Amino acid sequence: MAAASATAVAKGNGGGGGRAGDASGTRKKKGPGPLATAYLVIYNVVMTAGWLVIAVGLVRAYLAKGSYHSLYYSIEKPLKFFQTGALLEVLHCAIGIVPSSVVLTSFQVMSRVFLIWAVTHSVKEVQTEDSVLLFVIAWTITEIIRYSFYTFSLLNHLPYLIKWARYTLFIVLYPMGVSGELLTIYAALPFVRQAGLYSISLPNKYNFSFDYYAFLILIMISYIPIFPQLYFHMIHQRRKVLSHTEEHKKFE
Repeated sequence: MAAASATAVAKGNGGGGGRAGDASGTRKKKGPGPLATAYLVIYNVVMTAGWLVIAVGLVRAYLAKGSYHSLYYSIEKPLKFFQTGALLEVLHCAIGIVPSSVVLTSFQVMSRVFLIWAVTHSVKEVQTEDSVLLFVIAWTITEIIRYSFYTFSLLNHLPYLIKWARYTLFIVLYPMGVSGELLTIYAALPFVRQAGLYSISLPNKYNFSFDYYAFLILIMISYIPIFPQLYFHMIHQRRKVLSHTEEHKKFE
């Protein structure tokens, strides 16, 4: 799941895929055809609007309640809908309208969908945890910037401010999102163990067992090697992309 938070630095092809790739802003690649481009523009505009709806919902709920506690319920439905809608990015890669790795994109998208449905939705006790709000805010800001970046890139009119935000705000948003994800999974553990959620015990006719509690612990451990690698890779890409932009400006 740590990889899923690495959406702040992705391929600049504007295609709604390739979330944690190289800085393709430094070299030109053949883009999608006219029909694919039109579809991708619509997709990214809709996704940008969806995450803006989530952001507005959070702000309105906070102003109405006067508290940041339990704001998840105010944006639960749009959050599930638009985060699950990111599964289309896997399809984009699979059919070739976005030149990104199907495997990497699948892992990154599915890890978020997993956190939304298999943890936060399934373990209702964690929905009031502040850690949920932590990763929701990080995801919301990241996705508004990311889909805006894709949209303007497809239209060949990318404002520097959006490019700068995409390759800078992850410095705070990535650790913030990862912290929220880890704390939410940790908070779910006792409820998962008590209920035996999604676990399969022996004996059974399939002669197979699965401990969901242990599985979640393994996911948490996986953050240890993944987070530092992705974070410093993103730092490297930031220097590469933004330094290239500054050099280009000097020659204009």
